[in-house]
Amino acid sequence: MTSAREEILGNIRRVLKDRAADPVQDNRAQVVPARGQIPHADQIALFIKEAERVNATTARVGDLADVPEAIATFLAANNLPSKVRTGRDELIRAIPWSDHSAITVNEGVARPTDQASVTSAFAAAAETGSLALISGPDSPTSLNYLPDNHIVVLQTGQIVGSYEEVWQRLREKMGEDWPRAVNWITGPSRTADIEQELLLGAHGPRRLHVVLVDEETE
Repeated sequence: MTSAREEILGNIRRVLKDRAADPVQDNRAQVVPARGQIPHADQIALFIKEAERVNATTARVGDLADVPEAIATFLAANNLPSKVRTGRDELIRAIPWSDHSAITVNEGVARPTDQASVTSAFAAAAETGSLALISGPDSPTSLNYLPDNHIVVLQTGQIVGSYEEVWQRLREKMGEDWPRAVNWITGPSRTADIEQELLLGAHGPRRLHVVLVDEETE
């Protein structure tokens, strides 16, 4: 009886040991594409290249004080009213909106009449030019999808090489308290279902504009 018990326990221990080394069970990155494993300055350049390749537009500014002007330029270039809907997260509220009085800023969930929204991003993956946005009371998901024009403020320090690195950052920051949704956004909404003709804005924003901020404010 004792030898049978020891055999069973031994089998359990071996399974647990093997599972600890199993890449499916292990949160650590395993095989990561080499294209994103480059110096950070090159990751920023790669993010911009990939984002623009999928029809996003970008602007790069020196600090948060320059963000309102960059947004005003985007709105004017697309004949949009100087009015945006924003979240209430720390980064968006740190933007000195009052320095650019021409822009009207309304906070809260997106409304059907909103033409442009401004949100922050948790992080970005350079390998595909993708943004990771997390939901919460101060960052309603409706801002990401309802308005025709989505403007994302992204600090360059939040750009990493791969998806795996973004997920690792989320684990480190959130611990057990994860957001209800993590939204990955790569370019504006698109479809080519009808006669293989690309149509932007079919299921969400027709424009995605990323304002990259070199200042890394926590």
